[in-house]
Amino acid sequence: MAAITAAMVGELRGKTDAPMMECKKALTEAEGDMARAEEILRVKLGGKASKASARITAEGVVATYIANGVGALVEVNSETDFVAKNDDFLALANNAARLVAEHNPADVAALLALPIDGKTLDEVRAALIGKIGENMTIRRFQRFETTAKLASYLHGSRIGVIVEFDGADEQVGKDVAMHIAAMKPVSLSSDEVPAELIEKERSVAKLKAEEDAAKAAAEGKPAQSPEILAKRLEGSVQKFLKEVSLLNQAFVKNDKLSVEQMLKAANTSVKGFAMYVVGEGIEKKQDDFAAEVAAQMAASQGA
Repeated sequence: MAAITAAMVGELRGKTDAPMMECKKALTEAEGDMARAEEILRVKLGGKASKASARITAEGVVATYIANGVGALVEVNSETDFVAKNDDFLALANNAARLVAEHNPADVAALLALPIDGKTLDEVRAALIGKIGENMTIRRFQRFETTAKLASYLHGSRIGVIVEFDGADEQVGKDVAMHIAAMKPVSLSSDEVPAELIEKERSVAKLKAEEDAAKAAAEGKPAQSPEILAKRLEGSVQKFLKEVSLLNQAFVKNDKLSVEQMLKAANTSVKGFAMYVVGEGIEKKQDDFAAEVAAQMAASQGA
């Protein structure tokens, strides 16, 4: 049996980034054969990654990358916000954003297959899962390539924005990106708001009008005419469109101006934008500790 030295463990850890004890176990199993130990670790880390893959990843970070008229916005998820602050995890996200910008992958699977430091991005991800013991996923990305300008804004690491704009003042682009992170518009203009969102707002307004009509009837007040109700519904929809479309929103740094008015004064136009909020739309697991304890007590009594 070959002696396993600290130098050997350190060398294997440098190659695989696996925990020290895992490296020592792999070297012992491989009887000191470095190449075999590395293969053993890859198998083990892959196994850990597979076990972790079923766990929900609703935390994480948004990363951005901009260079030479090309930009990328990427969301990379983890199970806990603690891991989202890990330097290796942040490096994974930043590398993913750079690879999106440089290689223009068709989808997340194509992104994961791209090479980085002699491995694929997915191999780097799997090794990090094995090292930390927590599931990590690359959820989505968006890429910009333009002859105009790009500006980005990160609110911490949980909200990320990229804005494509034309204008001489770089600060205006950054201000718009910051505004988007704060106000979360769903579209550039009101005519680009998705139809399903408009219908949802119309349904809510109609339900409220019906509730108000029933209350008025119960109080003996006269019912509003269909024309007035129609105008009321349309007013609610128009108010909604103004609130969720970027150009119509009040500018966060000067609410006396709309974003459109601010841009016009700065001789700037916004061509498009993208915003990611970490975990948006992901259903998080809610642990009910009391229920869990009660279940365990019931099981022990039944036994």
